[in-house]
Amino acid sequence: MKNPPGKGGRAISENYRVNQQIRVREVMVINAEGVNLGVLPTLEAIRKAQEAGGDLVEVSPDATPPVCRILDYGKYRYRQQKKVQQSKKKTHTTQLKEIRLGMKTGKHDLETKLRHVREFLDEGHKVMITLRFRGREMAHPELGMESIARIKAALADVAKVEKPAMQEGRRINMVLAKLPGPAKASEAAKATEPAKATEPVKPKEVSHAKDENAQRSQEAV
Repeated sequence: MKNPPGKGGRAISENYRVNQQIRVREVMVINAEGVNLGVLPTLEAIRKAQEAGGDLVEVSPDATPPVCRILDYGKYRYRQQKKVQQSKKKTHTTQLKEIRLGMKTGKHDLETKLRHVREFLDEGHKVMITLRFRGREMAHPELGMESIARIKAALADVAKVEKPAMQEGRRINMVLAKLPGPAKASEAAKATEPAKATEPVKPKEVSHAKDENAQRSQEAV
């Protein structure tokens, strides 16, 4: 853990004693500003901590006398828990996800699986595309390679090939990773939608102008 607020000090463990849990007769006290107040009777140190709106926390129980700090232990614990939660959110473990296909996978199922591939890549994972042969399909492995090539082309805007397609027995495997660079095509399209909506298009005005010209021509006749 990091040091608590104040100048210097040691990290505070969840197992350290606080306030009345401190059983020794006297302690070395450091206040919230990091100032050493010297050796004080434990009861007096607890009173000073309470007057300061904080807690007396035993940070060095093995010292002679034990060293205690005055601080708001509840707020400190809360801040530490928030830091741990934030660090967990920032920590990302890349996983290898697998999407399995067959030579007879339908169009709708294929679109669903490709959507899953995009989601995995967007989350920072790698994806292994596995195409499996069944029965007599093994007689035409080139058709499987063609299917893999079409999948690769369909994902070219978001994926790069990390491991080229390779046949292993009754399977063809290919590993994809997220394509580095600018935003995905779908995100770019969303970003341009407002601009498209504001483009000056006035078909009604043009039509109205034509009607007026026609009417004037008739009146002239």
